[in-house]
Amino acid sequence: MAKHFAGHRIRRLRSGVGASQVELARRLDLSTSYLNQLENDQRPLTVPVLMRLTAFFGVDATYFSDDADARLVADLEGALAGSGLGELPSTAPGGSVAELVARFPEVARHLVAVTRRLDEQAADIGRMSGARPEADRAQFVYERVRDFFYTRRNHVAELDAAAEDLASGSVGVGAAIEPWLVEMLDVRYGVRVVDGGPAERRRYDRATRTVHLPAGMDGGRRAFQLAAQIAFLEHGRLLDELVAEGAELDDSSRALARVGLAQYFAGATVLPYGRFLDAATRHRYDVDLLSEEFGVGFETVCHRLSTLQRPGRSGVPFLFVRTDRAGNISKRQSATAFHFSRGGGSCPLWVVHRAFETPHRIVRQVAEMPDGRRYLWIARTVTGRPHGFGRPVAEFAVGLGCAIEHADRMVYATGLDLADPGAATPIGAGCRVCDRPDCAQRAFPRSGAEPAVDEDVQSSAPYSTAPGVPSGP
Repeated sequence: MAKHFAGHRIRRLRSGVGASQVELARRLDLSTSYLNQLENDQRPLTVPVLMRLTAFFGVDATYFSDDADARLVADLEGALAGSGLGELPSTAPGGSVAELVARFPEVARHLVAVTRRLDEQAADIGRMSGARPEADRAQFVYERVRDFFYTRRNHVAELDAAAEDLASGSVGVGAAIEPWLVEMLDVRYGVRVVDGGPAERRRYDRATRTVHLPAGMDGGRRAFQLAAQIAFLEHGRLLDELVAEGAELDDSSRALARVGLAQYFAGATVLPYGRFLDAATRHRYDVDLLSEEFGVGFETVCHRLSTLQRPGRSGVPFLFVRTDRAGNISKRQSATAFHFSRGGGSCPLWVVHRAFETPHRIVRQVAEMPDGRRYLWIARTVTGRPHGFGRPVAEFAVGLGCAIEHADRMVYATGLDLADPGAATPIGAGCRVCDRPDCAQRAFPRSGAEPAVDEDVQSSAPYSTAPGVPSGP
């Protein structure tokens, strides 16, 4: 086991239960001086101590992994990009950003929060002056809700348990649960389900206690919308409590977070945790087989796979994304350290963009990030419902990825050389924050870097920058 320091995480857990170092050391059967050294990163975390900590605090061992640091490094990197502070510090292991996160995580989180708040204030000023569109404000609202789920590793234990309890009353699962949900809405809540009418996926008429669903919606989507309605009717107080815990949220984002939580409950009802995880393990995470077994779409299965992080019984920690042909990421859920930039587009070498070349066929990629972390990715296109001749149909690429150490649990690793780092495709979090200087696909120079111009040399890279030379005053 490589040396691993987790002082700030131990301190955070100890503070959370109000225990002193003396008390915690006694409960863990450690000396107070040894615990003090652990908390101050003077001693590395050992496996026996790790096991005692996870048992005492009731957390998963992944809580102490480097993933949390890597995610914060990516957040800080993205926050500093374009901030006008000059060239970004190094984010490589041992670099200045990584060192700051490892030693002073709370300071790093504060910097991220302050920088994002300044961005929001700049957007507000620009909007009032007419220089920036109203959409800027909406973007920050959605980002806050994404952060709300991101900090929870895309797993909401209370809703998962409530949804699994609800689904236990049905003999069906997946799309087959839909008739049972219709009956439950009628018998328990006095709510009727009516087909046809609204263009929306679901419309609830409070006056007539009627849920309207569009005609032609398949069973899996119907079940999802009905379960979401039950979340609002049955678990409204729980939704409010969860939203109130979201330090990332403000007044404008709480309503959206509430909707997101109801949708989480819906997915957990249609694909209840235990039965779905058992099937995923049995099929080695074969998305097509899971889609067939549960009667739901490819995207729905991928999304649900990214939420299976119940302590003590977790699945593979996945990252789920959905992007369009232009590279805009419209959905992003993560149980991993993998993170893309909030601005400047995603990496063109990422396999998700290749999915459009072979519609409805799964493509694979072993990818390596600049920090050396490697991931196995799969991607496939999905399309929305047709709306008649001449009207555009929504088309997206859905990506599902996991860290390379979990890849052998997936059927998609078959035939791939996971041990050879040289077989991985080097990608980045986005050109503005990527520090790969020789990438031929770079679309923008690294944020804050000073251009390196030499009339005697024509580089093969589209943008040449001088490392270590700040561009600010």
